[in-house]
Amino acid sequence: MSAKASTKVIIAALFGNTAIAITKFIAAAMTGSSAMLSEGIHSLVDTGNQILLLYGMRQAKKPADEKFPFGHGKEIYFWSFVVAILIFAVGSGVSIYEGIRHINDPVHIEKPLVNYIVLALAMVFEGSAWYFAFREFGKVKGQRGYIEAVQRGKDPSMFVVLFEDSAALTGLLVALAGIWLAQVTANPVFDGIASIFIGVILGGTAIWLAIETKGLLIGEGANKEVISSIRQIAESFDEVEKVNELLTMHMGPDFILVNISIRFRRGQLTREIEAVIQEMDAAVKAEHSVVKRIFVEAEPA
Repeated sequence: MSAKASTKVIIAALFGNTAIAITKFIAAAMTGSSAMLSEGIHSLVDTGNQILLLYGMRQAKKPADEKFPFGHGKEIYFWSFVVAILIFAVGSGVSIYEGIRHINDPVHIEKPLVNYIVLALAMVFEGSAWYFAFREFGKVKGQRGYIEAVQRGKDPSMFVVLFEDSAALTGLLVALAGIWLAQVTANPVFDGIASIFIGVILGGTAIWLAIETKGLLIGEGANKEVISSIRQIAESFDEVEKVNELLTMHMGPDFILVNISIRFRRGQLTREIEAVIQEMDAAVKAEHSVVKRIFVEAEPA
């Protein structure tokens, strides 16, 4: 997904979650529902997360300098990891705490109709944001399955929003079920149980996000297809006897660093090898626009 498309997805989710969070908190204050309070916290955390992602994307565009010679592309990986931590610590932790508190000290829900109206509206807004993110993700995943595309994707700003929206929709259904059960059984404990389930959903989402962004943050290599293609290009030159080692690292979603160790055939002059390296550099970059820097190490026979 392009940076422009990712930004659109995040901004759409930001505006939607802001409006939904305010509405949920008002409903929670009016009705005393624990599940609705947890949903409000959930939407508030999501709103903060989208702001952090937008900030990370902006920082990632900063040009390289003396301190960061390969640019700031990994900023988006760092802030995506922070988002995962916030979902786990704030969203999941507070929701589970509120659920346990309401189970120990049950409070009957007042004006349940308010909760149903708010949840219905939230489903419409969250569903629209989820569909938009899902559609954009479908454009870039290619022939891969959705789980594989997430695992091999290098732009976390996309699947973070998709994960958040998926968790939000699931949480809304849980909140609806908890409030309904609390109403029909006249037992407010179900409202607290729903809040705990929402916390568990958020915790699971956060752990998965952390796992997916960790590899990118610490230096994940390019996908196998890209590595194989670069190797084929390097080996296509007659002057190359063998590609000994090919190392890659994502310095950002659209920046791959490549280091190639090559054994050239005997009898070639230094200027001939230099010309081959220049041609190889141009060929790789022409085939893969995300490859920004290439270092070639000529090893002796």
